[in-house]
Amino acid sequence: MAACVLCRRVARFRSVPNWGKSFTQTKRMRIKLEDGANEEEEKTKALQLETSFQGGYRLYYNPSLYHRAARNAANSRRQTDDDEEEQLIRAHWPSFWQQGNRYSVSCSRHLSSSKNTLLDLAFNKEPGPEVPAELPCDTDPETSDYKVNRRAFLKCRPNYGSMALDLTQRPHSLEWVEVLPVLQKVSILKDRLKLADVLRFLPELSRLHRDQLLMLKKDQRFLMLFRFCKEHIHLFSALELLEVMQSFVWLKIPHYHSVLDACESELSRQACQMSLHQLLFAADMLHCIGRQPSPFLLHVCRSVQLLLGEMGVPELVQLWYLMGEGRHCPNTLVQPLEHLLIRHLHQLHPEEIGTVCLGLFKTQTSISESTVIHLVDSALTYVTELSDFAIVNVNKYMRFSYLFHKRWLEAMAQEVPRRVNKMAVQGLMHVTLTCSALHYQNSSILNSIAERVPSLVSHCRSKDAGKLLWSFGTLGYLPTQNPAFYSSLTEALRQRKSEFQHFPEHLLTGLLGLAFVSQFPEDLIALALSPKYVELAMRKAHVELRRDLFTLDETVALELPQYTGPRLDSEIKEEVAEMLWNFVQLDVCQRPDVQEAESVLKDLLGGEQYVCKRMILPHTRTIDLEVHLDPKGQPIPVNPPPAAPSNQEWVNLNTGVTITDQLFTQLTNAKSPPNSPASSAGLNPGSSSSSVLMPDERGRLFESALDVTPDITKARLGTTQSVLKDLKRPVKVAVQVPGRNQFCVQSQQLLGLHAMKRRHLKLAGYQVVELSPDEWSVMYRKRHSMKLGYLHCKIYECLK
Repeated sequence: MAACVLCRRVARFRSVPNWGKSFTQTKRMRIKLEDGANEEEEKTKALQLETSFQGGYRLYYNPSLYHRAARNAANSRRQTDDDEEEQLIRAHWPSFWQQGNRYSVSCSRHLSSSKNTLLDLAFNKEPGPEVPAELPCDTDPETSDYKVNRRAFLKCRPNYGSMALDLTQRPHSLEWVEVLPVLQKVSILKDRLKLADVLRFLPELSRLHRDQLLMLKKDQRFLMLFRFCKEHIHLFSALELLEVMQSFVWLKIPHYHSVLDACESELSRQACQMSLHQLLFAADMLHCIGRQPSPFLLHVCRSVQLLLGEMGVPELVQLWYLMGEGRHCPNTLVQPLEHLLIRHLHQLHPEEIGTVCLGLFKTQTSISESTVIHLVDSALTYVTELSDFAIVNVNKYMRFSYLFHKRWLEAMAQEVPRRVNKMAVQGLMHVTLTCSALHYQNSSILNSIAERVPSLVSHCRSKDAGKLLWSFGTLGYLPTQNPAFYSSLTEALRQRKSEFQHFPEHLLTGLLGLAFVSQFPEDLIALALSPKYVELAMRKAHVELRRDLFTLDETVALELPQYTGPRLDSEIKEEVAEMLWNFVQLDVCQRPDVQEAESVLKDLLGGEQYVCKRMILPHTRTIDLEVHLDPKGQPIPVNPPPAAPSNQEWVNLNTGVTITDQLFTQLTNAKSPPNSPASSAGLNPGSSSSSVLMPDERGRLFESALDVTPDITKARLGTTQSVLKDLKRPVKVAVQVPGRNQFCVQSQQLLGLHAMKRRHLKLAGYQVVELSPDEWSVMYRKRHSMKLGYLHCKIYECLK
């Protein structure tokens, strides 16, 4: 039990009539008093000397654990009051209370039982410090402004009453004085307790007002009742166990309590004898208590396979809800449950559809595409009736299934702007993440969310900030469209630095999203590339982060040449580059369209020595077909990379060439622009956007970090042949073989990573030529009659 809570309760109960009498009955302590003191004075001083420590019952004080639990409290108003009150109390704590983060306070109270096992049932024992788990994606923010009721589907049908506990229907509360007779009976019976007594006493005690539960859990008579319950748990029937479990929910028994271990073990033993509703009810109560993951849920899934004939709509929805909260669905259940879902789909209420989608998403369960389409079609018919939570759940499962449902996404373009002011930032993050995953760019959705997010950054987790930046950067949402959006989320990342110790991936996700739109907060980049953070990311992250570190490091090298902060170790870069090359050889290089394009170019240019298929920039994770042309426009052989590049060759390959104004002047014979910003611009360490690329007149990011002066523009707009004649060295051409996954849906706009790649190729000295799949098909059909001039025309288009 937290000592600060104990101190708070003392302050509160002083205003309650007869508080001293009732409290001392449960918190009696031995103290020495002066001669002549009467019994009433003895009780009063017992209250004042509550922190006396002379051995016996130990109370652990751990404010960090208390605050973590308090943040998840259901009543946010009481939470705020408690925090303010605690600040006042803390100022008057004795000095020895503030000497450490965890210590014990003892008292001389002795329990009536001599068994040491009773001490094991005390409620003051909390689990040791753990890495704080991330809040679920659909949890509320830390304020009560945006409440999400995950169990709203239970209101859809009365049938749920027999298989789920309605947490909003708490029994009528009793005051402390009303439960004292029950505790007195426990004290009288002691070793003569029977199962019937437990079943009678626990429901009555569970009705105690929630503000007084803490005092109940410290009462030795209540602990005695719990000890009896644990020792005789094997004698309870299934129905009796459910009654006991329901009392445990209302009593808010901590999920780590040993009584619950015994109770769950007994439920698992009797699972084969329980009905379907009893199984679901027991699993639901274990979830309400917080037993995650619950071994009992595995027994439920096994039993359900034998009871599929009894499953109707509410049973199916409740099972998906429980499996989703448990993050597991056995493979043997997927097909039978999919068939049931198809059979009952037309009967599902709007909130039930959202619950099923959430269960499918959380269990990472794949079902057939046709079933997913029917599921989203059903959600679409109720789209205006769905809650924000249900809409987010449908979007989550669409993202997981990679289902592009055009009519649903068009409906989102109407619904999201209408709902955006009432949605929590977590929900907005999931909507944009779905659009990003499906490559769906819609200005109505993005603009409405970008307008709303800056006012919600105080509620953002690092996860929310990072994924919002990634999604908007991937979809090419420029900083000029809403400057406050990117700056506010970048600041949110700075404010959440403490979270990166446990979730380092979120910082890299956000920084890459910023890099897609050429935004580079140097202080965060220096943190992400620092040796300590790199070690942390490789050790703690749940996903492979070396590729993200590599991409960020090489992006900084090309787009931020003035950066002087830490860089990624060369050994790591070599390992990642080799890993990526091995992957593309087995995957991308084997794609039919890539092989066809390579064949076309070899025929067009006169042989395989003129085409090199390789990763010019490994950090962009894709391949290119490299072609070299001499100043007369004729192909010259390209030296192919060796099969197993050496370490130094990888370093040279990754570094590329940084084009300066002087170098470009040499290549084009253009006049050197005076006062070129590229040579004189300074970078501010810690600035949120050290290098900002403005969109051109067509609204697209210009793919170079150089300032384009009129002289350079004029040189670039010359005809292909005149430009080639002016060059003193061969032209390096990077021919792209684009796929549909590189563009936004039904658009010619490149996604963030691929737009950044084109930008980097130009910075590395390459002319980028991109042919559509239709153009490649034409070239393939006419490859024997095609002339080199066709390629010259494409280069000319590129130079324009």
